[in-house]
Amino acid sequence: MKKTNKKKIEEFIRVDHAGERGAIKIYEGQLLALNTIIKNDELKKKIEQMQIHELEHCNYFENEIRKRNIEPTKFLPLWDLLGVGIGFGSTLMGQKAAMLCTASVEEVIDEHYQNQINQLKNDEKELKNKIIKFREDELHHKDIAYKEGATKKGFYSIMDKVIKTGSKIAIVISEKI
Repeated sequence: MKKTNKKKIEEFIRVDHAGERGAIKIYEGQLLALNTIIKNDELKKKIEQMQIHELEHCNYFENEIRKRNIEPTKFLPLWDLLGVGIGFGSTLMGQKAAMLCTASVEEVIDEHYQNQINQLKNDEKELKNKIIKFREDELHHKDIAYKEGATKKGFYSIMDKVIKTGSKIAIVISEKI
């Protein structure tokens, strides 16, 4: 039986932990805007529901980090700050922008998780199954975002590219450092 490279597993868990924590921080920023400046109880409920999944995902990866003695990315404080800022800022721009933020991130994560699933061997069956489940949750979030107004028309196409590029850069950095 072929085994998954230990270093690769550590990178997967480190980056997935950072990503799920980043998603929580984006939603925290969105909820901060919705609780202070923008009043939209319907959107707030949807974001709170999506955040519950992200908390479940993050808790799993935090446990894996402890269990496997993996060093989290040193960039967590920066990712936290940027996540809250992106969430808050996108929500101030309106529901379409807030939902595009979710959709853009989830599209990057879909590809990222699928890549990991393809690389994981049978020796990491639990991890692989969790990532499969988490990917399904993220795809559901993307669908909600588009249903709730996410669009890539006009200015939003630029916003989509910026968020996706930032997410991809954070992934590369978090895998290694």
